[in-house]
Amino acid sequence: QVQFVESGGGLVQPGGSLRLSCAASGGIFRLYVMGWYRQAPGKQREKVATITAGGSTTTYADSVKGRFTISRDNAKNTVYLQMNSLEPEDTAVYYCNRDPYFRSYWGQGTQVTVSS
Repeated sequence: QVQFVESGGGLVQPGGSLRLSCAASGGIFRLYVMGWYRQAPGKQREKVATITAGGSTTTYADSVKGRFTISRDNAKNTVYLQMNSLEPEDTAVYYCNRDPYFRSYWGQGTQVTVSS
């Protein structure tokens, strides 16, 4: 059973930074294209960033391009999201999953709140 556990969220002021982590277990992580997703209150879940299995190619939503960086460590079965220059609009619950996502793989997510 594949499981993803997100961590690293919190409350941060506008302009601040956070680094999210997602630990994977139960599958062959090194073969997965991985993504970070987020869901803000009252909005649909959206894809924020993706990274290929080997980590050579990344993609980003226009709203986070230039501010967020996705990376992975296959030896640790972990994918990361470095978030800089955070804005109140980035407030959401952040999740990781494969890309395309599997419904049964959604974890609890980690809350990110950007507020002064």
